[in-house]
Amino acid sequence: MKSVLVVCIGNICRSPMGEALIAAALPQLEVASAGVGALVGQPADPLARQLMAERGLDIESHRARQLTNLMCQQADLILVMDEEQRLLINQRHPLTRGKLFRLGEVARVDIPDPYRLGRPAFEQALQLIDAGASAWVERIRKLS
Repeated sequence: MKSVLVVCIGNICRSPMGEALIAAALPQLEVASAGVGALVGQPADPLARQLMAERGLDIESHRARQLTNLMCQQADLILVMDEEQRLLINQRHPLTRGKLFRLGEVARVDIPDPYRLGRPAFEQALQLIDAGASAWVERIRKLS
């Protein structure tokens, strides 16, 4: 496995945090993020940047990107935040079958969008993102 793509809706809250956590744990992989309805060019949400900084991870340079067919083709693993996104991407990008999963797949949980909901919602989302990222990192390490 060489590349992981983390996807949410706007690519400013959940997926940049997931990208940062996985990239820090697996520096040998190419880890990126995108959104199915990205706020293209926007930086990560201030709360996402703050929570990552508190963990020693810098996402200040992040800019939101729209998910493309090419990104889906190039990624070895695509991790989304919820079942709705998984179904949408499967429909729009049929080549993702077999490599498209929820970040919270192991725990069978969707990760709610904290956008505009304040720090407690971001902390809850980050807790789920961290648990999901850790589970996937462990799986990827076993496969490598």
